[in-house]
Amino acid sequence: MTSRLTLTILVDNATIGDHDYCGEAGLSFLLETAGKKILFDTGLSGLFLTNAEKTGIDLLDLDSLVLSHGHIDHTGGLPILIRYLAGAAPGGRQPRVPRLIAHPRCFWQKEKDGRKNGSPVNEGEVKRLFPTNLSEKPVWITDDLVFLGEIPRRFVFEQGDPGTRLIHQPDGNTGPDHLRDDTALAFRSAEGLVIITGCSHAGICNITEYAREVCGEKNVRDIIGGLHLLSPEPKRFIKTGKYLNRLHLYSLHACHCTSLPAKLALADYCPMQEVGVGMKIEW
Repeated sequence: MTSRLTLTILVDNATIGDHDYCGEAGLSFLLETAGKKILFDTGLSGLFLTNAEKTGIDLLDLDSLVLSHGHIDHTGGLPILIRYLAGAAPGGRQPRVPRLIAHPRCFWQKEKDGRKNGSPVNEGEVKRLFPTNLSEKPVWITDDLVFLGEIPRRFVFEQGDPGTRLIHQPDGNTGPDHLRDDTALAFRSAEGLVIITGCSHAGICNITEYAREVCGEKNVRDIIGGLHLLSPEPKRFIKTGKYLNRLHLYSLHACHCTSLPAKLALADYCPMQEVGVGMKIEW
């Protein structure tokens, strides 16, 4: 029997509703399924924790921490989470240390335009503090939720130019950063797959095709997360829109690194839904 998934948006660029939530240029989701609590990304700062407290969410009993990739707007909250888990819990309660899952390149030093753009916590410290699984291969977190690992780049129109992005390898070499660490989650719901992305640097079409392959499921019900469509060149945008249209999505929750013009244009191809901090979605 397929389990259910509840996703709460702790960090996004936008907020919704009449609650006192704050937004920032980052992303963090809390996932709850099969009795497990999974934090997906930590946003740019400690705002994920502030918004969780305002929502009444307890993050002291996380089972897993999953990082979509190593950029600062998705890993910037790591030092705050580390201090939070190391602090004294109310009533002497012992916090649970979550298992950390990410791509092996997630903690390699990154820069853009000559400025550091990667995780504020290095791999050695992460491994010292968390049970860690750095994997290029898919990792099943529950029977229905999977970390996809490295995404094969199959669609030519989604091949991005690294531009000024650089990555520093452990051997001391530096080269263009093609963001091989960018990944996503996929959840098998009763109505089809739910794809959960951070930034989709790998390309949302590439991510979705790989999720369908890994999960053995063609139906895609929903996509939620950043699509990295800020000012895409028209040919790529049209091909992306047509691909998403062919999926016959029930809904598309595009957020974070998806511009307003891109959302408006995508609404011609699929059922675009509002997204913002404080939202809770169930599948």
